[in-house]
Amino acid sequence: MRRERTIIHVDMDCFYAAIEVREHPHLAGKPVAVGGRSSRRGVLTTANYEARRFGCRSAMPTFKALRLCPHLTVLPVRFELYRAESQRIRQIFEHFTGWIEPLSLDEAYLDVSHLRSGGASVAAEIRARIFEETRLTASAGIASNKFLAKVASDLNKPNGQFEIAPGEVEAFVRELPAAKIWGVGKRTAERLLSLGVRTCGDLQRWDLAGLTREFGKFGVDLYRLCRGQDERPVTPDRERKSLSNERTFAEDLEELGEALEKLEMIVEELALDWSERFRDRRIAKSFVKLKFSDFQTTTAECPARSLELGAYVGLLEQAWKRRGRRTVRLLGAGIRFAPVGMAEQLEFTV
Repeated sequence: MRRERTIIHVDMDCFYAAIEVREHPHLAGKPVAVGGRSSRRGVLTTANYEARRFGCRSAMPTFKALRLCPHLTVLPVRFELYRAESQRIRQIFEHFTGWIEPLSLDEAYLDVSHLRSGGASVAAEIRARIFEETRLTASAGIASNKFLAKVASDLNKPNGQFEIAPGEVEAFVRELPAAKIWGVGKRTAERLLSLGVRTCGDLQRWDLAGLTREFGKFGVDLYRLCRGQDERPVTPDRERKSLSNERTFAEDLEELGEALEKLEMIVEELALDWSERFRDRRIAKSFVKLKFSDFQTTTAECPARSLELGAYVGLLEQAWKRRGRRTVRLLGAGIRFAPVGMAEQLEFTV
């Protein structure tokens, strides 16, 4: 008999800001954000819960955040520190399972189907170990697939967890807001509301043909996910053909200048990821990916032997011209590796 999958989604709470508050104890209980501090170009990478109460959020221009919260402390980004903490947390995961799929520095999927302990008890132990070793809190979702685990991890934040048992899936998704479905942003949520769709239960009344007609290929995802169906496996790091870093924005980007501001941070994180995990892999190409408001994507790429911000700027400008009247909901930058065995020393220039 096939054993039910048990997937845990672990999501650190305000990761960058929480690390900075730990490093600066006098800031405990005060609104803190991490990001650029220049008057017009800077944006927030994250904000702690105290800052969020004033409306501050990630990707918000710093000057707007300071208007909302004049006493906000904005600290510079320290990616090396955050990555070191992420590695410590990864080592904790490895005590429980080898099936780990990192999504970013502060979140990952874990497949613990092989463990005899229940998923909830494993998640609680992982969270306790993280706090004991790092003094940072994490939230977790436990379910039979990735989609539901990720939704669940957001339900008892911060420093909590939520489990969706297999027998509870049907009732749970029926009442789940359609806006919680992976890939549904602000504009798509508004479009769904205009069609009379508020919950996944409402969406289940649509057949596959109707959803595909309204949303194209994304309609197939909507059809499956609104029923709580997601067969994607947890994929551990294997030999990679590429490495990328992406951001999906709460509010779509409308101007190239906005995208260029986000690009620098995305490329900097990409460079750190490469330097710490894949420095022995030779780079063959650089690429930039955009996903538009209609969920269509475009990719611009060029041959490369190093990570250079200037090349990514050119690729972004090239891809941006393809958007027409559409806004941009996702921006990504990445590299494609040459075959293993062709390693050489590489450079990174910003």
